[in-house]
Amino acid sequence: MNIALIAHDNKKNDLVQFAIAYQNIFSKHSLFATGTTGQRISEATGLSITRFQSGPLGGDQQIGAMIAQNEMDAVFFFRDPLTAQPHEPDVTALVRLCDVYSIPLATNMGTAELLIRGLELGLIEWRNIIKENGGPND
Repeated sequence: MNIALIAHDNKKNDLVQFAIAYQNIFSKHSLFATGTTGQRISEATGLSITRFQSGPLGGDQQIGAMIAQNEMDAVFFFRDPLTAQPHEPDVTALVRLCDVYSIPLATNMGTAELLIRGLELGLIEWRNIIKENGGPND
Protein backbone atom coordinates (compact mmCIF):
# COMPACT_ATOMS: atom_id res chain seq x y z
CA MET A 1 0.00 0.00 0.00
CA ASN A 2 1.05 3.60 -0.69
CA ILE A 3 0.63 5.66 2.46
CA ALA A 4 0.89 9.44 2.90
CA LEU A 5 2.13 10.99 6.14
CA ILE A 6 1.40 14.68 6.72
CA ALA A 7 1.28 16.82 9.88
CA HIS A 8 0.81 20.46 10.70
CA ASP A 9 3.63 21.99 12.76
CA ASN A 10 1.91 21.56 16.13
CA LYS A 11 1.15 17.89 15.32
CA LYS A 12 4.50 16.77 13.90
CA ASN A 13 5.71 15.35 17.22
CA ASP A 14 2.50 13.32 17.53
CA LEU A 15 2.94 11.83 14.06
CA VAL A 16 6.61 11.06 14.68
CA GLN A 17 5.68 9.25 17.91
CA PHE A 18 2.90 7.40 16.10
CA ALA A 19 5.32 6.31 13.35
CA ILE A 20 7.80 5.07 15.98
CA ALA A 21 5.05 3.09 17.72
CA TYR A 22 3.89 1.47 14.47
CA GLN A 23 7.19 1.32 12.64
CA ASN A 24 6.81 -2.44 12.11
CA ILE A 25 3.55 -1.90 10.21
CA PHE A 26 4.69 1.14 8.22
CA SER A 27 7.86 -0.71 7.16
CA LYS A 28 5.73 -3.10 5.06
CA HIS A 29 4.35 -0.27 2.90
CA SER A 30 5.57 2.51 0.59
CA LEU A 31 5.60 5.80 2.45
CA PHE A 32 5.24 9.33 1.09
CA ALA A 33 5.35 12.53 3.12
CA THR A 34 5.54 16.27 2.95
CA GLY A 35 9.06 17.69 3.46
CA THR A 36 9.81 18.30 7.12
CA THR A 37 7.37 15.67 8.36
CA GLY A 38 9.00 13.02 6.19
CA GLN A 39 12.47 14.02 7.29
CA ARG A 40 11.58 13.90 10.96
CA ILE A 41 9.87 10.51 10.68
CA SER A 42 12.74 9.07 8.65
CA GLU A 43 15.33 10.30 11.14
CA ALA A 44 13.37 8.92 14.10
CA THR A 45 12.55 5.53 12.58
CA GLY A 46 14.95 4.81 9.74
CA LEU A 47 11.95 4.20 7.47
CA SER A 48 12.39 4.88 3.76
CA ILE A 49 10.10 7.77 2.81
CA THR A 50 9.60 9.54 -0.51
CA ARG A 51 9.54 13.21 0.43
CA PHE A 52 7.69 15.96 -1.38
CA GLN A 53 7.74 19.73 -0.83
CA SER A 54 6.54 21.05 2.51
CA GLY A 55 2.76 21.53 2.67
CA PRO A 56 2.72 25.30 2.13
CA LEU A 57 5.08 24.93 -0.84
CA GLY A 58 2.91 22.38 -2.65
CA GLY A 59 3.50 19.08 -0.86
CA ASP A 60 -0.21 18.67 -0.06
CA GLN A 61 -0.97 19.14 -3.75
CA GLN A 62 1.68 16.61 -4.78
CA ILE A 63 0.04 14.02 -2.55
CA GLY A 64 -3.36 15.12 -3.87
CA ALA A 65 -2.13 14.44 -7.41
CA MET A 66 -1.24 10.87 -6.40
CA ILE A 67 -4.74 10.45 -4.95
CA ALA A 68 -6.31 11.75 -8.16
CA GLN A 69 -4.21 9.25 -10.16
CA ASN A 70 -5.37 6.38 -7.89
CA GLU A 71 -1.82 5.96 -6.58
CA MET A 72 -2.44 6.52 -2.86
CA ASP A 73 -4.14 4.00 -0.57
CA ALA A 74 -4.30 5.73 2.82
CA VAL A 75 -3.52 9.14 4.30
CA PHE A 76 -2.44 9.96 7.84
CA PHE A 77 -2.84 13.74 8.10
CA PHE A 78 -2.51 14.98 11.66
CA ARG A 79 -4.22 18.35 11.41
CA ASP A 80 -4.11 21.17 13.92
CA PRO A 81 -7.72 22.37 14.15
CA LEU A 82 -6.85 25.23 16.52
CA THR A 83 -4.30 27.06 14.36
CA ALA A 84 -5.06 28.88 11.11
CA GLN A 85 -3.03 27.45 8.23
CA PRO A 86 -1.78 29.71 5.44
CA HIS A 87 -2.39 26.95 2.91
CA GLU A 88 -5.87 25.98 4.15
CA PRO A 89 -7.31 25.77 0.60
CA ASP A 90 -4.73 23.07 -0.20
CA VAL A 91 -5.64 21.21 2.98
CA THR A 92 -9.33 21.37 2.12
CA ALA A 93 -8.63 20.16 -1.42
CA LEU A 94 -6.64 17.18 -0.12
CA VAL A 95 -9.41 16.16 2.28
CA ARG A 96 -11.95 16.55 -0.54
CA LEU A 97 -9.90 14.31 -2.85
CA CYS A 98 -9.76 11.62 -0.19
CA ASP A 99 -13.56 11.72 -0.04
CA VAL A 100 -13.95 11.72 -3.84
CA TYR A 101 -11.65 8.71 -4.28
CA SER A 102 -12.66 6.85 -1.08
CA ILE A 103 -9.17 7.02 0.39
CA PRO A 104 -9.08 6.29 4.13
CA LEU A 105 -8.01 9.48 5.92
CA ALA A 106 -6.96 9.75 9.56
CA THR A 107 -6.79 13.32 10.79
CA ASN A 108 -6.24 12.57 14.49
CA MET A 109 -4.65 9.97 16.75
CA GLY A 110 -7.91 8.12 17.44
CA THR A 111 -8.75 7.53 13.79
CA ALA A 112 -5.08 6.82 13.00
CA GLU A 113 -5.08 4.00 15.54
CA LEU A 114 -8.06 2.38 13.83
CA LEU A 115 -6.60 2.84 10.34
CA ILE A 116 -3.17 1.44 11.23
CA ARG A 117 -4.77 -1.60 12.86
CA GLY A 118 -6.87 -2.06 9.73
CA LEU A 119 -3.70 -1.95 7.64
CA GLU A 120 -2.08 -4.48 9.94
CA LEU A 121 -5.02 -6.86 9.52
CA GLY A 122 -5.31 -6.32 5.76
CA LEU A 123 -8.76 -4.77 6.05
CA ILE A 124 -8.28 -2.28 3.22
CA GLU A 125 -7.26 -4.83 0.61
CA TRP A 126 -10.28 -3.58 -1.37
CA ARG A 127 -7.91 -0.88 -2.62
CA ASN A 128 -6.16 -3.56 -4.70
CA ILE A 129 -9.46 -4.39 -6.39
CA ILE A 130 -10.04 -0.72 -7.21
CA LYS A 131 -6.53 -0.45 -8.66
CA GLU A 132 -7.00 -3.54 -10.81
CA ASN A 133 -10.28 -2.21 -12.18
CA GLY A 134 -8.94 1.23 -13.04
CA GLY A 135 -10.32 3.35 -10.25
CA PRO A 136 -13.67 4.64 -9.01
CA ASN A 137 -14.62 6.64 -12.10
CA ASP A 138 -13.71 4.18 -14.85
